[in-house]
Amino acid sequence: MLEGSILYGLADACQRKPHLPQLDYGVYYKNTLVALCHALEDCILSSNSDPVMVAAFQRGQWYLQEADRYGEIAKKADSIAILAVPEAGFAEHPTSQCDNVSIVSIDPEDPVAQEWHLAIVSPTYTAMVLCQELLPAEYGPAGVPENDLERKFYGFWTFDRNLVLEAIALLVDRAGNYDKSLQASLGQKIEAIATRLDRNSDEPDDLGDIVSRVVNYLRESDRDLEARLYDSASPYQKALSNNLTSNELQAYIRMAQLVDLADAKNPQAGAEVATLCEMMGHLLDLPAWQIDRLRLASLFHRLDYLPGQASETEMKQTEKIAPCCRLVPGAQVLRKMPKLRAIATIVNHQTEWWNGEGQPASFSHDTIPLESRILGLMVQFQKRLRDLGDLPRQQQLATALEKCQAEKGQRWDPKLVEALSLLVMGMQQGMNLPVELPKASAGMWLIDDLSLRSNEKLKIKN
Repeated sequence: MLEGSILYGLADACQRKPHLPQLDYGVYYKNTLVALCHALEDCILSSNSDPVMVAAFQRGQWYLQEADRYGEIAKKADSIAILAVPEAGFAEHPTSQCDNVSIVSIDPEDPVAQEWHLAIVSPTYTAMVLCQELLPAEYGPAGVPENDLERKFYGFWTFDRNLVLEAIALLVDRAGNYDKSLQASLGQKIEAIATRLDRNSDEPDDLGDIVSRVVNYLRESDRDLEARLYDSASPYQKALSNNLTSNELQAYIRMAQLVDLADAKNPQAGAEVATLCEMMGHLLDLPAWQIDRLRLASLFHRLDYLPGQASETEMKQTEKIAPCCRLVPGAQVLRKMPKLRAIATIVNHQTEWWNGEGQPASFSHDTIPLESRILGLMVQFQKRLRDLGDLPRQQQLATALEKCQAEKGQRWDPKLVEALSLLVMGMQQGMNLPVELPKASAGMWLIDDLSLRSNEKLKIKN
C-alpha cells in the first residue's frame, strides 16, 4: 500500500476513528473492476437523485475510453470530478467541457496515479470502489501480464456510508491540491447530502436495485469473457471468471451486512443466526454441503424482508423456474445469481409453519425444505434472545426456548424443537458458540459446487 495514497489514508482513518469499520481487502482483476464500476455508474442513470461522483482513472487514456459514458452520466449527476495523469485529448473531450464535470490533472508522481477509484454519494445510496494497482514486483515471477484485463488491483468495494463519506472527503482534499475552488464546491455539496442521510429521511433506498444491477453486470462480463477466450489457451480464464463470480456473491454479502447494521437493536443477526444454524446442523448430523448451504442462507435471511417488486419480465422468468408460489422480494434478488437459487428457496420458505398456516406457499410438515424449517426456528430463537437482553443469560435461554416449545407442532417442527432443547442445554452448561462476521472478500468457499447443490437436493422444488 503506497504511503500517501487514498487507500493508505483511509486505512489510517479506520485505525483512528471508531465509527469506521476495518477494511476488508481483496484482489481484483481489471475486468472485474470495469464491470463493478459500470454497474455503480449506471445506477446514477436510473436513480431519481443528483449524486456527487469522484473518480480516479490513473491515466487520461483510461478516462478517454469511458468519456462518452460519462457524458450521459453527467446529465443526471450533480457534479463529477475526474483525477488522472493528463494525456493527449484528456481535457479536450466534449464531456470534459460539461459545466458539472471537472478534470483534475494530477502529477504523475502523485500516489493516486497508481490507484483506481470511484466514489458516489447520493441521498438514496452510497457506493465506492477503492483500489491500488499491484506494483510490478508484486506480480511475482510471471511479471506484469500482457493482457490488460489481467492486471490486478488490491483494495475493496463497499456500500458502507461512513467509509464512502470518509474516502470521498480524502479524494476531494487531494483534488484541492490542484484546485482549491473545486475542493470547496464539492465539499459543500457532499456535506449537504451527508446531512440529508443523517436525518434518516423518507427518501427511498436504492440498494436492492443496485445489487441486482451489479450482479447482472458481473454475470454479463463473465459471459463476454467466456466468449472472448473460448478458443484461447489463456491460463487466466478460470481465475478471471472466479473473480467475477466471487464479486457477485460479495454484493449480496455487503447488502446483507447493511440490512443487519440498519437494525440498531440486532446488528449481528445474520452472523448469530448462521452460528446457531451451523450448530443445529451438526446436532442433526447433516452433511457438510448442507450445513454450508444453511449457513449461507442464514447470512442472507434478512433479505427476505427487502422492499421492492420484480419487473414483469422477472416475474415471467420466475414463473418458469418456480411455478409453485410467489417469491418474496429478497428471494427474487437472490435468484439473479444462478448458483444461489437453492439459497433463495431456503430463504423464501423460512416463514412457512409446520401446520400449513404460514407463507408464502402454505406448505406443511416435510414439504417445507428442512433448511427452511431450521432457519425459521433459529431466526425466531435468536430474535427472542436479543429481545430478552436485559435478563441474565440463563434466563434468556430458558425463556426463549419456552416460547419456541409453546409453538411446537403448530409453527415449528417438533423434532427441531427437541434438537433446540439439546442446544440450549449445552449453552446453559457453558458451551461457547463463536460468532464470526463474514468477510466479503473471502467468499469463494460459499459458492463451491459441492456446497451449493441444486434445488434437487431440497425436499421440494420451488
